[in-house]
Amino acid sequence: MYKGSNTYHINSVEPIEVFYNLRTDLDKLKYAVHINKIVHDVTHENQNCFQILQLLLNTLYMISETDKNLDLILSVFKLRLLCILGFTPKIEICANCNQKEDFVFFSIKDNGFKCNICGKQDKSCITVSESTVNAIKYTVISPAKKLFAFNIKDESLEEFKLLTKLYFDDKLEKEYKIENI
Repeated sequence: MYKGSNTYHINSVEPIEVFYNLRTDLDKLKYAVHINKIVHDVTHENQNCFQILQLLLNTLYMISETDKNLDLILSVFKLRLLCILGFTPKIEICANCNQKEDFVFFSIKDNGFKCNICGKQDKSCITVSESTVNAIKYTVISPAKKLFAFNIKDESLEEFKLLTKLYFDDKLEKEYKIENI
């Protein structure tokens, strides 16, 4: 790579990983395309995007090389991307009263968990199970290499999926839908 008068130029490259399995499974390809569209929307040329690139590559690897639930991978990707972009939800204390336990609600408006008392007073809160609370906490604080090292039960997965979709669409002020190929 070398710098020209206005831009950088590349004279040769060698791929490290080609994610071959994305080409052999239409569902995996559909999710990979969706994730790439999101990354394209939130990044700009000449911006330092190392963490986003790392998240993108880890996510594409998980989609391509594992049989992990694609909705779980997408939800984890969206929530972690929001954290990188500066929309980290409050996960250690209630978003209203700063209590440190009894989280049973999530407030999209107030960016985080709410305790039982505060959540009942806020009609816009979403009730969350303990599994979903743990999935959100893990996604926010885990190291990048271990981000996808957990599973969640189907009923909690639906809750996690809905919550991350609503939070993601609200913070980026755009609704993202997976398009059929």
